[in-house]
Amino acid sequence: MYPAIFARTYPLGPVEQLLSAIGQDGYEGMQFNLSCLGLASLPDSVPTGELTAFAEAARERSLAIAGLSGTYNMAHPDAAVRRAARARFANVVAAAPLLGAPIVTLCTGSRNADDMWAAHPDNASPSAWSDMRAELDAALELAEKHDIRLGIEPEPGNVVADANLARRILDEVRNPRLGIILDAANLVGDRLNDQARVMEEAVDLLGEHIILAHAKDVDRAGTVVATGAGAVDLHRLLRLLRSCGYDQAVVAHGFEHKDAAASGAALRTLLEDVS
Repeated sequence: MYPAIFARTYPLGPVEQLLSAIGQDGYEGMQFNLSCLGLASLPDSVPTGELTAFAEAARERSLAIAGLSGTYNMAHPDAAVRRAARARFANVVAAAPLLGAPIVTLCTGSRNADDMWAAHPDNASPSAWSDMRAELDAALELAEKHDIRLGIEPEPGNVVADANLARRILDEVRNPRLGIILDAANLVGDRLNDQARVMEEAVDLLGEHIILAHAKDVDRAGTVVATGAGAVDLHRLLRLLRSCGYDQAVVAHGFEHKDAAASGAALRTLLEDVS
């Protein structure tokens, strides 16, 4: 396993400045967002030259691009909104091989029309599941075409809200191009006192399908803080990930730019402790 960070943690600026900061803060890779190139996260076209130049610059610095964000609201209540986002999402999938990113990350969405990460009472409805599945099936066709994988992250505000629902979607789809992004902070939520059991159950259910891990940390109030400064037992998470054979990026995120260096140091220490 190696330490990585959301590239968009850093302010928008020259590519060399971004890559230099990531390396100096102790990370060996990143989860990338096209917004870091001044583009829309879901662009209207694929800027081949910019993408290949960025990929080469990252390789020169030995920085891996572990994943590329392709999130949009796959359960938006308006079908026209979903169709429009899906068309732009196709450009993200086409961009991934140009960057050398093996994974495009998804959001299974919410019936909340204003915020794809916010809970809504209709998220548990059969229609929300059906709409999300239709988007996912279309996304998997694109993944096959461009030879990449897709990652879904159980999020309490989304249709796939927990580890059990993540297991359900894996069992329904049965497609090796679909994997899981595991973020313990999201799974634990307000159950920090029971986090050991929650993490262990999640890894038991999803372990062999985990293709990307997040190391978000939160305090007892649920506020995201620097990695290692919160109440999430990240050491336990990393031990569980190692036990199921996971050996890819562990991505720190959610904190402010000022905390990037401290989070990088903490994440490296955690990874060394479980190596």
